[in-house]
Amino acid sequence: MLATSYLLAVVLQRIVYGDTAIFYWTGILSGWAGLAVVLLACWITGRSTRDREEPGPATDVLFTIVLAMYVCIGLAQGALHLALLGAIGPSEKWHPAVLWAAWVVPVGWVTLAVIRLLSRAAGSVDARVASVVLLPLTVATMMFQPVIFWWVPPAKDTVKADTEGEPGSEPEPYGLSMTEEVLDTQTRLLDQALRALPPSQPGRVNVYAATYAPYMSEDVFMHESEVVAKTMAERFGAGERTVQLVANRKTQTTLPWAIRPNLRRTIERMAAVMNREQDVLFLHLTSHGGKDGRLAADTFPLESEPLTPELLKQWLDDAGVRWRVISVSACYSGSWIAPLADDGTLVMTAADADHTSYGCGSRSPLTFFGQAMYVDALKDTWSFTQAHAQARKLIDTREKAAGKSDGYSNPQIREGAAIAPVLRRLEAQQAGR
Repeated sequence: MLATSYLLAVVLQRIVYGDTAIFYWTGILSGWAGLAVVLLACWITGRSTRDREEPGPATDVLFTIVLAMYVCIGLAQGALHLALLGAIGPSEKWHPAVLWAAWVVPVGWVTLAVIRLLSRAAGSVDARVASVVLLPLTVATMMFQPVIFWWVPPAKDTVKADTEGEPGSEPEPYGLSMTEEVLDTQTRLLDQALRALPPSQPGRVNVYAATYAPYMSEDVFMHESEVVAKTMAERFGAGERTVQLVANRKTQTTLPWAIRPNLRRTIERMAAVMNREQDVLFLHLTSHGGKDGRLAADTFPLESEPLTPELLKQWLDDAGVRWRVISVSACYSGSWIAPLADDGTLVMTAADADHTSYGCGSRSPLTFFGQAMYVDALKDTWSFTQAHAQARKLIDTREKAAGKSDGYSNPQIREGAAIAPVLRRLEAQQAGR
């Protein structure tokens, strides 16, 4: 029954997603948390009837019946999806309410069916209550750990070239190239960039800067990486001490890819060549962000995991980086403050933990945070805290003018007590005082 339910999911999802879908066998690894909760509920129910004169169904029997329900209701769901495909067309044309209903109705149906089954089979009130309470956990796992075997590239399956509209112009293929030339180049780009990092200059606060832009579908992140690197070179003397990590088709033969192993190697190498007592490591991360504190990665067809603040802090700690300035340009990036903050760190973000940032669309030249912080504010000061305060005001004004509807992004900053005097020395050094 379990194998049948997974096979059914493979077939029905393929029908719904269409010919452009790409198969991922790793879907088999999803959904097990929900099954474990159901199995626990069946065990509680079956155990509660053991002492009766006529014991009720055992755990394995109840669990098999539940799986049979999954299959039957899955077939009904498949019939519903086929009817919608015939009436409306491909799933990308469905109204959001229809998409929502097509998922919620079967999940609600199977949940109520399992609750009714276990409630009738339970041998005590306690077992009945426990089983009913456990079932919403199954629904939660379906929401946060869905069983997905097929992935469809974004609706716009090509990235438009800058020359769109010109005679003879062609749209670029979607995704990073996996040609021999590109792969060979990528194996060398990071090594060359890291070997070229100069050693620390004595008697100065040297800034080692790295940018990380792991979202290839929108050029705004690539542009922001370039602008930030330029600002750090011109205003803070980073220059040859700068490494840009960018996931974008336009830079795949000139810049190392923004993937997690490359970022970790960059941090380790910078930590090895810098003077950890006096120098500062600056990191700028730019991508889409989620409320779960994960920095989105889009490197198709290369599989790359999102970056988290906890993982970044572990890498910095392991490398022995003492003084850190971390800039996070993403929605909900305020959630990065607490995991990264310590006495030797200044963390600044484009938003708080509850709001989106602005300007990260495909038509944006820069995010609002990137423009306000690294173009407008830092041209007048070498203080990150002063620049951030000025950027907050600029962003507020520009978001209101642009009609941002979900509230002020509310950029955040936290400066550790120990790094403050280091950054004051950097400011005085750059100002020539």
